[in-house]
Amino acid sequence: MSYATPEQFAAVNKASVETLLTIANTAFASAERLAALNLNTARAVLEDSVANAKALLAVKDVQELIGLQATLAQPAVEKAVAYSRSVYEIATQTQEELGKVAEGQFAEVNKTVATALDKAAKNAPAGSDVAVAAVKSAIAAANSAYDSMTKAAKQVAEIAEANVAAATSATVKAVGSGAAPKAKKAA
Repeated sequence: MSYATPEQFAAVNKASVETLLTIANTAFASAERLAALNLNTARAVLEDSVANAKALLAVKDVQELIGLQATLAQPAVEKAVAYSRSVYEIATQTQEELGKVAEGQFAEVNKTVATALDKAAKNAPAGSDVAVAAVKSAIAAANSAYDSMTKAAKQVAEIAEANVAAATSATVKAVGSGAAPKAKKAA
């Protein structure tokens, strides 16, 4: 039986550190994008609030106020939906990047197990071919299940993304159609 050499330990440690750095960089990049989005959104909300306050102060009667409310509602909803989409995009991209790291780790573990199994099979006593074949079959079944699960998860993510897009589009349309009649009545 062969034992791991210091070089093998060093290689495994190096790979682990690189994986952790990739995960940390992905998390920091995601946090940075979210922070920038939040800062820009806060700035835009402040600017919009000032503009809306000025517009409200300029209102002279109730009809003008009703019309102004209708015109202010649509952009606010659209901006909220755009913000939500951006957050969702950042989260989705981060999940995809972390998923790629996990898939890489899974592939590396499979390769290591297969190599160890082959070495063990070479040194195994006569008649252990059946046991080695059973273990290889179990590993193949686990890999197949993992692949199926990964494909299903990707399909679920795609369906969820389509549903989010449809829901946000419907929300914007509903607010737009609700604001339009009010504006017509006010005119």
